[in-house]
Amino acid sequence: MAEITAQAVKELRDLTNLPMMEVKRALTEAQGDPQRAIEILKESNKKVTLKRAENATSEGLIRVAVAADGSHAAMIELQCESAPVAKADDFLFLADQCVKQLLEGPGAATPEALLAQPAPDRPGTTLGELLEEVVGKIREKMVLARVLRVDGPAGAYAHHDGKAGALFRASGDKKTAGVLRDVAMHVVALKPLVALHEELPAADVAAERTRLSAEAAASGKPANIVEKIVDGRMKTYYAEQGVLNFQLFAKDDSKTVSQALAEEGLKAVGFTRWLLGN
Repeated sequence: MAEITAQAVKELRDLTNLPMMEVKRALTEAQGDPQRAIEILKESNKKVTLKRAENATSEGLIRVAVAADGSHAAMIELQCESAPVAKADDFLFLADQCVKQLLEGPGAATPEALLAQPAPDRPGTTLGELLEEVVGKIREKMVLARVLRVDGPAGAYAHHDGKAGALFRASGDKKTAGVLRDVAMHVVALKPLVALHEELPAADVAAERTRLSAEAAASGKPANIVEKIVDGRMKTYYAEQGVLNFQLFAKDDSKTVSQALAEEGLKAVGFTRWLLGN
């Protein structure tokens, strides 16, 4: 049997960042061959992942990123089991690598497709391999739950605790306007239901307009005045129903979101808001 020296154990432990006794067992099984020991450790780490397969992943992070030219934006959700792990450097690095590759790479429609792509700052390593490596170090189940990339103009925002995030999409020429991020922040904070009033149920909108028209007509005012009154009240109705365009802008409530966007020549198209685990 090959002699397993303390130096060999130290070198492999430094390389893998795994517990000393586990590294020593792998070296012993591999008869001192460090490359074979690494393969044994990789197999062991996969088994750890499988053993924890039923564990709940109720913690984690939502990460966002926007291209410098505003051409597109990305958002990912990486889940783990416990809150301390969500703050661990290795977990943060993994999350950042995932959103960076999603932003800068060819894109991915599914988490599985993204994990098959390379880790931007780890040449020769895929994101899936990086995930396995981090699981092996931390010994906790991790899941890349969701991925999304959208074309710009787009704004992105994630809350400081990583538990909520949003991508906001607009139309217009100013793809790097600061208001795009501000509206994404508004989406996280004010939780609108839809971006445009056309997205509300048509029957509900028609019923509300009919009701308001009848009330305004009872005042005896001319038809053109009644129409203006109804239009004004419908704007309030839209805001109350959670239409982003008609909500007062979180950063400056002297104007609506649509007015803030219009100042930069932009119009709302849509948004996606995620809450961690939902």
